[in-house]
Amino acid sequence: TNLGAYRVITSLAGRTKAPTQPAGELRIGGFGGIQAMAGYLAAENIDALIDATHPFAAVISKNAAAASEIVYVPRLNLQRPPWQSGHEKNWQELPSLKAAADALETGARCFLTIGRQELDAFHHRTDVFFLIRMIDKPEFSLPLATYEIITGLPQASCEDEKNLMQAYGIDTLVTKNSGGELGQAKLEAARILGIKILMIDRPPLPKGDVAETVEDAVAWLITTINR
Repeated sequence: TNLGAYRVITSLAGRTKAPTQPAGELRIGGFGGIQAMAGYLAAENIDALIDATHPFAAVISKNAAAASEIVYVPRLNLQRPPWQSGHEKNWQELPSLKAAADALETGARCFLTIGRQELDAFHHRTDVFFLIRMIDKPEFSLPLATYEIITGLPQASCEDEKNLMQAYGIDTLVTKNSGGELGQAKLEAARILGIKILMIDRPPLPKGDVAETVEDAVAWLITTINR
């Protein structure tokens, strides 16, 4: 979408070593809390804020909502639709990672695709093997007894994901309900193989306008700025 008429600033958390470089200006790093974010919005004369963070980035979304209210900046939540169960018996929706850890069967071989920040929820499951996919290889050992790490993004091919799960003897997939096309292949592979899917529910969004596509977000932006 051509937004040449606008000054666009993209803010990234800085947790990956080689993030995609978006068009426009780029800032990397946290803000330091609600008041600091409000100060940034005011200092940069921001006219509209689009919260396009990960569906599970609850803290930054909450802070963005509060900061935008302080400085009266219109805000939009941009979130892709969640994945939906096809009513398969092996799909179990759970409210938290702790609940997923407790739901793992003794001796399970688990494909864990939740990122690296919340692995502590599984540290007590010393009876489970974990295959963990991360974008970047961690610098330190993980708080798990038995695991193997693979690096990179999810495979786009269902066949590749299926081959990966079979190679490691995976019988359980634990994932957050991030939605989007990027993770569809692993879900389809798990369905084909009859692997149990433990799906973590999203945290609630802050109140406000919501869009599910970039096109709808751009339409909201243009309408909001031109009011």
